[in-house]
Amino acid sequence: MTLTKSVSGADKVAAETPTDRDRAVDVARLGALVVVMFGHCALLLATIDPTGLRIGNLLGEIPAIASITWIVQVMPLFFLAGGAAGAYGWHRGSSWGSWLFKRAQRLCRPVFWYLAAWAIGVLVTHQILGADSAASIGRECVALLWFLGVYLVVLAFVPALTRMSSGRTVVVAVGSLIAASAGFDAIRFAVGEPMAGVANFVIVWLIPMVIGVAYARRLIGARAALVASVSAFAAQLVVAAIGPYDVSLVVTGTERISNVSPPTLLLALHCTWMSCLFVAAAGAIRRWAQRPRVWYVVATGNGGAMTLYLWHIPAIAVATFTLHAVGLDAYDVDAPHFWAMLALRAVVFAIVMFAMFVLLSPLEHRRLPWWDAPPAAPGARSTAAGVLIVVAGVALVLLAKNGLGDVQGVVTLGFFTAAAAAARICAGSKKASLQTI
Repeated sequence: MTLTKSVSGADKVAAETPTDRDRAVDVARLGALVVVMFGHCALLLATIDPTGLRIGNLLGEIPAIASITWIVQVMPLFFLAGGAAGAYGWHRGSSWGSWLFKRAQRLCRPVFWYLAAWAIGVLVTHQILGADSAASIGRECVALLWFLGVYLVVLAFVPALTRMSSGRTVVVAVGSLIAASAGFDAIRFAVGEPMAGVANFVIVWLIPMVIGVAYARRLIGARAALVASVSAFAAQLVVAAIGPYDVSLVVTGTERISNVSPPTLLLALHCTWMSCLFVAAAGAIRRWAQRPRVWYVVATGNGGAMTLYLWHIPAIAVATFTLHAVGLDAYDVDAPHFWAMLALRAVVFAIVMFAMFVLLSPLEHRRLPWWDAPPAAPGARSTAAGVLIVVAGVALVLLAKNGLGDVQGVVTLGFFTAAAAAARICAGSKKASLQTI
């Protein structure tokens, strides 16, 4: 009976899905999300001893496996999916600001819930465990918001990118961004200050957005994409061999030169080959996703994608410290049965994450009374709303960098909230407009 119901549900979801929906994009988004969640679960080393909480990183302890990040660094697929989805949703003649605000409404709704919950959590931690513990928790709980902040910024470029009209235009755009990333790396290395390359947060993550838009507009063929992917991967190998870059494409805590904060030329080439590889494989992925049971899983996961992204670190923490309570830590890489304990933690994490998904994903679809009113303001007010969404994105990046556990973090959180609220006011609403008339 259960099997019959699940198959029936899968058939229903498949039947209700528009025939023109690009299922490959949804597969890319959810597949990347699963890799990110279980990748973070594997990388975290944590335990509690008489000195307090101890946190490490698997790549920091075993540097020899750093090259695996060239496969598991899948954030480019998130940006590619966003670029493609944005291109599908943009229509020439639309208001840029209203379009950007509409997309931000859906993205920010679960973020508001998340930040409200953690603001209370950090306050309680401060009262019970003190300022140091609150600062530590405050840093960890908002670290992943960098992606959402950068995403809101680069999403603003999508309408302009839809003006690309040929594959040659795409090549020029991607090539220019790669060259620009190399230029800012040179400045960064010359002055010896990582933040001198801060522009690469936009430049590098624009690359998969460009390719995503080009894919949606059918400006790149599968064969050309495969050639570009192989070429970019070869270039990445050369740059890694002769350049000053670390191998790892994620944060390890022990890196000499971070490739992600800010991004580097090495990550720019990685974004290029991974995004182009998706384009080359998109046809096969799309056909696979036509299967009702496959699509049921993909559609359900995408329906709560923000819940999975935002809450998977707390879920990992619950799994980790639950196992610690029964003496099953995965912390010392030289300890007996370490890898078995790591695998056990992944299983417990999956169970905890499933429960959190069921509990919290409905919040993604629960409209907020004021925030979710359809925007209606024309002209300059609409443009101002779009600009303020970009400002809110920058504030999220700063919040991820500064943390939430001190005064600076609270001020940054207030700045994000104020920018989002100001965007809502500038965007207006249809109800308000009718009352004005």
